[in-house]
Amino acid sequence: MLEVKMKKKLSHYELHVDFYVDNEILVLFGPSGSGKTTILDSIAGLMQPDAGVIRMDERIFYGQDVHSMPAQARNIGYLFQDYALFPHMTVEKNIHYGVKKNVGKSDLVISQLLDVLGIQHLLQKYPHQISGGEKQRVALARALATEPSVLLLDEPLSALDKETRIECQSELLRLHALWQIPFIIVTHDFEEAERLGHRILFLEAGEIVERIDSMDSC
Repeated sequence: MLEVKMKKKLSHYELHVDFYVDNEILVLFGPSGSGKTTILDSIAGLMQPDAGVIRMDERIFYGQDVHSMPAQARNIGYLFQDYALFPHMTVEKNIHYGVKKNVGKSDLVISQLLDVLGIQHLLQKYPHQISGGEKQRVALARALATEPSVLLLDEPLSALDKETRIECQSELLRLHALWQIPFIIVTHDFEEAERLGHRILFLEAGEIVERIDSMDSC
């Protein structure tokens, strides 16, 4: 279970949140500038809170009285809004980037991801040669290929057309059912939040103003 209790002084307010995530999909929903990406960056180790604790089971990522764990040691998958694929690498090399575990086991994991996401035929292409939906699937495969303990997704579907977006929502649900790790997703689309989230946290100006269980997620 991931536990997040943190404060962070931002330009117009102080972010102050307290929540947990089990092996479920948690959606952070709210207007731009409400602190959603700051929360993801703090969990990933790309940003340092001012106070609090971020803990995954017994592993402390951040604590006031302990040394902050480096980002690369946290075993967190992060899918950025623009996917951040390396343009000079093929799809295959992008997916394998960062994989450092047992090669045989990693090959099995990647093979499973290629099958579930239907991107086997893209392996020798470059990012500029594939569509937005295909880039999203490749980025998901790369994020999961390292077998992370948590997956963070910052508006991963916002650039896609409606049909592709719905398809990718289904893939996210299928991948979560397969992986059974905490997923934290940032979105501005409430229909998407209801479909994907087991729980939804509504944020405004750095505060959680409402918490709901989504009855539509599966």
